Amino acid sequence: MSEEPVFFQRFEIAGRDFLNAGKASTTVKAILKEIGIHPAVVRRVAIAAYEAEMNVVLYARRGTMELRVTPKDVRITVEDEGDGIPDVQLAMQEGYSTAPEEIREMGFGAGMGLPNIKKNADHFTIDSVVGKGTTLEIVVRP
Repeated sequence: MSEEPVFFQRFEIAGRDFLNAGKASTTVKAILKEIGIHPAVVRRVAIAAYEAEMNVVLYARRGTMELRVTPKDVRITVEDEGDGIPDVQLAMQEGYSTAPEEIREMGFGAGMGLPNIKKNADHFTIDSVVGKGTTLEIVVRP
């Protein structure tokens, strides 16, 4: 278990709120820069946080994102209330998407969200329950 956080913040994310989509991850990036986290770590966290946030906006009714910064790592936890992911292994494959046409027409739903999170994380877990929602744990170490 990591040490106690030196910084913690929680963000609410509303499903289908495209006007505010990306706001939480942009704030996370600004916070990490401000507290002096290495730019390479900031970049990786920002990418993973954005992808996770957009999955909530696109697929869930609502969710939360928690940012924890410890001396050892940066942790992002995203929990949503949504339909859940029936086949996580399939969803982790690049290019696989369940996005409806309306989402694809907006330029989203290319099936790269979860793979991009995994690529940018040192540790990544996903727990999804159909009919309940999904929880992502993302850890990036310097």
